[in-house]
Amino acid sequence: MNRYIEIQILPDPEFAATMLMNALFAKLHRGLSDLGSGAVGASFPDIALESPFSLGERLRLHGDEQQLSRLMDLKWMTGMHDHTETSGLLNVPRNIQYRTFFRVQAKSSAERLRRRRIQRHDLDVEAAAQVIPQHVIERLKLPYIMLASRSTGQRFPLFVNASDLVDAAVAGKFSAYGLSRTATIPWF
Repeated sequence: MNRYIEIQILPDPEFAATMLMNALFAKLHRGLSDLGSGAVGASFPDIALESPFSLGERLRLHGDEQQLSRLMDLKWMTGMHDHTETSGLLNVPRNIQYRTFFRVQAKSSAERLRRRRIQRHDLDVEAAAQVIPQHVIERLKLPYIMLASRSTGQRFPLFVNASDLVDAAVAGKFSAYGLSRTATIPWF
């Protein structure tokens, strides 16, 4: 991961920065899905993990020159150019630290948890309802991006967290969201 591209959300009188980040990230997800390599990671240089939670107004894409060029050749940013400023390929600075950016999923739907319990433990609906009461809801205190499922159309929050800083890079694959629990991103 020796190269990166930085995308800055520009101020817009009609759209809030969070709305533009949601749209940008949804397009990135499609681009990373089409790329399919798992070799490009995403980071949020201005992330605020304490209240008020925010992913900020900058998105960095990390990888090698070939993978980042292939991603940008997919034209995934169509419709976002008026709302963003994109750097070219930049070199990662020396003497930096690393961290992971990863997705956190809340156990927020008792109904979803019951369906999962039924499938995994061969229970009936009544038994699952006894094991998982209606009031099981976990509220996450993390920044998030609102996305829409391509298959169901349902909107959902994709919560993002960042690990503590470490001194050594860890290689690995990134999801189609550019996130990973194990693969690190250069942090500067």
